[in-house]
Amino acid sequence: MISIVLVEPEGPANIGMIARTMKNFGFSRLVLVNPNITEESYSYAVHAVDVLENALILESFHEALELFDLTVGTTGKPGKSYIPERAPLMPWELRETIRDYPGRVGLFFGRESIGLKNEELERLDLTVTIPTSEAYPVMNLAQSVAVILYELAKERPEAEVLSLEPATRREKEELVNVWKRLLDALNYPKDAERKRIFVKVFQRAVGRAFLYGREVHTLMGPLRKAALKLEDCEDAERREVSHRR
Repeated sequence: MISIVLVEPEGPANIGMIARTMKNFGFSRLVLVNPNITEESYSYAVHAVDVLENALILESFHEALELFDLTVGTTGKPGKSYIPERAPLMPWELRETIRDYPGRVGLFFGRESIGLKNEELERLDLTVTIPTSEAYPVMNLAQSVAVILYELAKERPEAEVLSLEPATRREKEELVNVWKRLLDALNYPKDAERKRIFVKVFQRAVGRAFLYGREVHTLMGPLRKAALKLEDCEDAERREVSHRR
């Protein structure tokens, strides 16, 4: 179940063209964050006016994030200062990656002028980029949507629901928090910056793993128990030291 999320789209015409493109490739779920919708948007949508009329309009990026189990950010500038620790997928790699995923997928596109901000990309599970000429690498927003939806439409899943429910964003966040709690209890690594990186790497791994809710809770159990054991040992040691004094 894939939704297209436009974050603060600036051009009314682009919104309409994207709605039309979505219908061309069989997609209908549109989420708009602080959009600039005008009559021009409906004019450019042509026979996809229903996609615009049924679009979910939100006020913030955070609200959109909460709607999905897996989030994908688009960027025209991978590497350098654009999340260098995460290699972006090509559109055809994204298709293969999410082909059998049964959860709610949000495909996020940024503003025409600056795209998605780094802090927004940081909060998304995956990134995708379109290979373009170095002479002019950044594509028009509507064109970018068309290229990626074309690839995704090549092999759309027939069944989007399996017996197991995919892990929600909250469940995955809880798993990451339990991992952080275990590292704190171990006092490892001792350096705060290295510990932050350990948490971030684990978070990225969880985001790419397409876990089911049952799997997340199975993982959390022993991690939480280990953290509790270590915390109990640390408390006992403190009491012993206090008693000796």
